[in-house]
Amino acid sequence: MSYKIAIASGKGGTGKTTVAVNLYAMLHKVLGNKIELVDCDVEEPNDLIFFEGAIKEKQEEVFQLIPHIDTDKCTFCRECVDYCEFNAIVVIPPVNFAEVNKSLCHSCGACMVACKHNAITEHPETIGWVNSYRTKNINGLKEGRLKIGSAMQTMLIKDLKKRVSENNEIVIFDAPPGTSCPVVETISDANYVILVTEPTLFGLHDLKLMVNLMKEVEIPFGVIVNKAGLGSNEVYKYLKNEGIKLLGELPFSRDYASIYAKGNIVENTPDNIKLSYEKIVENLSHKLMK
Repeated sequence: MSYKIAIASGKGGTGKTTVAVNLYAMLHKVLGNKIELVDCDVEEPNDLIFFEGAIKEKQEEVFQLIPHIDTDKCTFCRECVDYCEFNAIVVIPPVNFAEVNKSLCHSCGACMVACKHNAITEHPETIGWVNSYRTKNINGLKEGRLKIGSAMQTMLIKDLKKRVSENNEIVIFDAPPGTSCPVVETISDANYVILVTEPTLFGLHDLKLMVNLMKEVEIPFGVIVNKAGLGSNEVYKYLKNEGIKLLGELPFSRDYASIYAKGNIVENTPDNIKLSYEKIVENLSHKLMK
């Protein structure tokens, strides 16, 4: 059984992906191919750009079953409309019109149960892809990539997670930013969640939102403060007052930011940043060794 760690943040731009990629690279040195990085930010997956020379080993298409209404069989009774919890079906009896809105449908199958005239059938529609990569030095990288125009982020993330091998000792989920449904799906079965924040008022505001979510889902978590040295001490005061575990700090560094912008953080992380990650891994060790 894999130990699952999710890296999340209440807002974008805090350095969540930076943390996910670096922790993965560091732990890979110890665990080898027994660790996997999974990019669950399916609208904008970008973990891949930090692994030069990555080779795509597999691409798997992910489908959603969308109901289709046969108007020749339909009696326009509107029972399917009443059954649909997502308001995805429009039926207008006077003009014999019946249609399913693909962007609202969640493929729950309720409309097919409701229809007594066999007028509804399901047809597969592509919502995205799950890509698996092998890199020059590191194996075990997966990403979900949502089809442009699809609104089924959560459904794709759920499918992506099902394709992760249970033979790994550790799986790292790089979550989407925010606190919406795709984030909840990403962290839902995590053993531990690392929240990445920054010492600014915006960072603190969104950290509080994420902490409230963590308390609701009742998953153990700790916090990493990225860009330490900027902003104020309000984040630290909040963590202390709430009794939240501070896993470590990553100091603000223009050199590090420059390396990150070029996609070179895995192989060219500055020594002071490496030291900070080593301390974070040490703080996590009691969790990882369970």
